[in-house]
Amino acid sequence: MYEQKDLYIVDFKDVKHYLEIHTILKEGLCFPDYYGRNWDAFWDCLTDMYNESEINIEINNLDVVQELFPTAVTQIIECLTDFKHNYNDEFSNLINIKIQNGNNVYYIE
Repeated sequence: MYEQKDLYIVDFKDVKHYLEIHTILKEGLCFPDYYGRNWDAFWDCLTDMYNESEINIEINNLDVVQELFPTAVTQIIECLTDFKHNYNDEFSNLINIKIQNGNNVYYIE
């Protein structure tokens, strides 16, 4: 079962190896131990977070991943955007995703 938190923080400041991306995602989003550390598993665990309460996610230092593994950033952004707008936007008003990428901060709308 997932740990419900007011704010999930994913911080990539120390990432150096590709698989660390998934370890950081697992820990920051409180995914279960069976998380498969791949993009399909990321999507499955992410969508398992849907409920009737607000979900706040903050992604920090995405620029570190961008520099080392740009395709991973594309996967992360696509999955988070699809997550916010899945199920015909049924939960979109409950999902807030803030991304800090270098000096830039933006929100997935």
